[in-house]
Amino acid sequence: MIKVGIVGGTGYTGVELLRLLAKHPQAEVNVITSRAEAGIPVSDLYPNLRGHVDLAFTEPDVELLGKCDVVFFATPHGVAQNLMPALLATGTRVIDLSADFRIRDTDLWAHWYDQTHGCPELVSEAVYGLPELNREAIKSARLVACPGCYPTAAQLALMPLLHNALVDPEHLIINAASGATGAGRQAKVGMLLTEISDSFKAYGASGHRHLPEIEQALRDMQPADSAKAQVTFIPHLLPMVRGIHATCYARALAPETLPDLQALFEQHYADEPFVDVMPAGSHPETRSVKGSNVCRISVCQPQGRDTIVVLSVIDNLTRGASGQAVQNMNIMFGLDETAGLDVVALLP
Repeated sequence: MIKVGIVGGTGYTGVELLRLLAKHPQAEVNVITSRAEAGIPVSDLYPNLRGHVDLAFTEPDVELLGKCDVVFFATPHGVAQNLMPALLATGTRVIDLSADFRIRDTDLWAHWYDQTHGCPELVSEAVYGLPELNREAIKSARLVACPGCYPTAAQLALMPLLHNALVDPEHLIINAASGATGAGRQAKVGMLLTEISDSFKAYGASGHRHLPEIEQALRDMQPADSAKAQVTFIPHLLPMVRGIHATCYARALAPETLPDLQALFEQHYADEPFVDVMPAGSHPETRSVKGSNVCRISVCQPQGRDTIVVLSVIDNLTRGASGQAVQNMNIMFGLDETAGLDVVALLP
């Protein structure tokens, strides 16, 4: 049984980790920390876990966490980097759900996250935890940077096109919309029901911190001689609790010689347990992935012109965060990749 620790278990990604790990056949949560909620039973804060998680929150303690086989960080950006050197020195392996180790350029990270990186010496070691891209490196990693929610939906949508150099990488457009849980579990006026209900809006149109992460991974999946991927990324807020819908646009380099895009996507993801390429003409819905680790994708070429459109839906808390983190853990410890994750989405 894998001994698991969770740092920062009071947010939405923390409770999603607990929900998934509570029924994992080969993992057991031994430690869950929260400075603000230390001493309070987990089930008092999250009654859905009553009878499933018999733990109380504790203060973060490196020695105690170091006795775990793996530690998940479900903390705000900037927190994990402070504990990381001491924790890795204990021999435990770490999966960080924050953005602290996703971007390899620490100056770029500092620009987008408004703080100096506190642990630059470990950034180059961190493996970006998108299994479809870095599965082999994840297996032996001691530090995995779990991708963000928007990046996951967008990167999976565009991977087959960029990997095969079929589209102009310098003019990619991603319009994506997320449920309110993407903003975290803080009290914010802009997230109140009366503020977001019956409304739909874009935000961060002039620049969003997920942009450099998206571009970095897209460039990693391109052939070496390709022009670097450049993205126009516009996020939107949906008046719902959870889910992401990404609509991605790419211009074909040679429309007249494009392969069968449906077959291309189906072949690319044929062996991937958590990517579902839907039948031609489909329009994936966020409700079809709620609570699951699945990304559903469809691809089309409207009017047979040179623009390719890929639709991608995920649950931002599962495939976009905690589910993908558990998938990474399974890979790191040589388990069945679907262990604890083979669940049917909630509908309605």
